[in-house]
Amino acid sequence: MKLNFAKRMSYIKASEIREILKVTEQEDVISFAGGLPAPELFPIEEINEVTQIVLNEAGTKALQYTTTEGYVPLREWISKRMNERLGTTFDKDNILITHGSQQGLDLSGKVFLDEGDVVLCESPTYLAAISAFKAYGCNFIEIPTDTDGMIMNILEKVLSNTKNIKLIYVIPTFQNPTGKTWSLERRKKLAELSAQFGIAVIEDNPYGELRFEGKPLPAIKSFDTVGNILCTGSFSKIFCPGFRIGWIAGDKDIIRKYVLVKQGTDLQCNTIAQMTISEYLKRYNIDKHIEKIIEIYKQRRDIAVKCIECYFPENIKFTHPEGGLFTWIELPETISARDILEKCLEKKIAFVPGGSFFPVEHKENTFRINYSNMPQDKIKKGLKILGEVLKEHILSLIHI
Repeated sequence: MKLNFAKRMSYIKASEIREILKVTEQEDVISFAGGLPAPELFPIEEINEVTQIVLNEAGTKALQYTTTEGYVPLREWISKRMNERLGTTFDKDNILITHGSQQGLDLSGKVFLDEGDVVLCESPTYLAAISAFKAYGCNFIEIPTDTDGMIMNILEKVLSNTKNIKLIYVIPTFQNPTGKTWSLERRKKLAELSAQFGIAVIEDNPYGELRFEGKPLPAIKSFDTVGNILCTGSFSKIFCPGFRIGWIAGDKDIIRKYVLVKQGTDLQCNTIAQMTISEYLKRYNIDKHIEKIIEIYKQRRDIAVKCIECYFPENIKFTHPEGGLFTWIELPETISARDILEKCLEKKIAFVPGGSFFPVEHKENTFRINYSNMPQDKIKKGLKILGEVLKEHILSLIHI
């Protein structure tokens, strides 16, 4: 029997990362593929303790439905944290709890996008954001970036000459996949252009708390004078991803629209997860926990960068992130990272080819390396093998 599916199904493809992760489930594979936190840093004992407290003190409430907006004490903590760290001026009614920041992206598509609308994004950009927005039949325009982020004169030209632009999507701090961080000037300019052209901005910030060095920067939202900019955040990288608790924050009138579409999507986020996180935040110092994560990830970043410098061919380029989970590799234009991946998988090494991070251009001579999930010895071993594969491949091309 042949069924007629929605047109949107033709826009959606399986996540390349998820497909690669299926291979990495084998224990002997060294994986630089997923953006996975280090599981040994999950606060398991503390979560066990606070879960029991929540069940003992408020069990019936924790196991019951709650509001779509989310658990009030948690929303209050998030708004205060954002105001202190990012220069925003939120209260609890500016915050909607979502199933990870990923749901915030999907809800953004529901709220803003019609078929044929245009989304502007960094080149390259977050793979799962492409998937989330594509489901609503939009088109993408990639805006080039340099070491300071999205290039504003090109963005301004596109905004001036393109119809049906509905959204600008950016990750200005430790960007996925490149690890780049926008300068203060670029942040201010994007807020200015958003106001000038009346275009909504989604400022995605899942990695911003994980700074290894350099000065923290305010959110683009802190320069928003008209209410066009929305921010997403998540507990996945600073606490644990399994609870799937994130948020989207913005102008109260816009957030009410998000509440409406979330009601039709899943009604609410997990009540006990929200209450457990809130209880943990009340009883423990999450900054100390984040400091522990930063210490380990910085060590792993340093090892990864040193190995790339030592083992990779001299004619490759790579980013040196000040925080987050990723570095970005650019190969000579004639080399496909997919060919390199095929050879690496034979040697039990995995990474994500870069082509899928470009919704339009598909630059295949790039790939992303994650350093957060592997211990140092495996990072060294894996990147040494990857470097050997790269050198062998380049040598074989010379001899053709």
